[in-house]
Amino acid sequence: MKKIVVTGGTGRFGNLLKRHNTKHKIFFPNKKQLNILSIKSIKSYLARKKPDILIHLAGLSRPMKIHVIDIKKSINLNIIGTANVTNACSEKKIKLIYFSTNYVYPGLKGNYRESDPLLPVNNYAWSKLGGEASVQLYKNSLIIRACMTEKPFVHEKAFGNVKTSFMYHEDAVKILFKLINKKGIINLGGKPKFVFDFVKKDKKNIKKIFLKKINNTGMPFDSSLNIRKLNQIIKK
Repeated sequence: MKKIVVTGGTGRFGNLLKRHNTKHKIFFPNKKQLNILSIKSIKSYLARKKPDILIHLAGLSRPMKIHVIDIKKSINLNIIGTANVTNACSEKKIKLIYFSTNYVYPGLKGNYRESDPLLPVNNYAWSKLGGEASVQLYKNSLIIRACMTEKPFVHEKAFGNVKTSFMYHEDAVKILFKLINKKGIINLGGKPKFVFDFVKKDKKNIKKIFLKKINNTGMPFDSSLNIRKLNQIIKK
């Protein structure tokens, strides 16, 4: 049994994590208990709980445009906040698991492996890669480049020409605990599919739309993942 602290436990993925049955003892501090913008707050909480692992989910994601409108907030929460968490974990020798995004890849050809070159497709992805930079310096860590979405799909339309590696949050939760002893970088997602094809199985009334070749949405045409490394771990 591991003692695990999860930041960002009130988010979509964190809430599912709370309901997942596991042998591990997990703590979900709120922002007052553990403020990622305060190194003192982080160290104080970790000193009390003495966890083996910290899963870092806290940060800024939606709406995507906030990372363009308010870059200070994006930098503070996703880059500086992650660096603070990394510093605290490094000092106390706590294993750190950081959730990043598949959007750190260029999004042009798909089938991206963990070792492929990176070129974030939008400000959100740049902020997550900024977080990755600090985590990479700490060797007792795991970076998960995740491609996840809610079930049911929150939108009424889905792209028929945008390929990705979506996996529903609840499926990702089941896999997470098979990865907690790993280090390095692991892609987490499902089989490459067009977004519309992925969604239509569970949302029959979804409408198909198409992303224009010239667009300013920050949406890549193919950010699908090579999940061979993930599948090898799951099979074991």
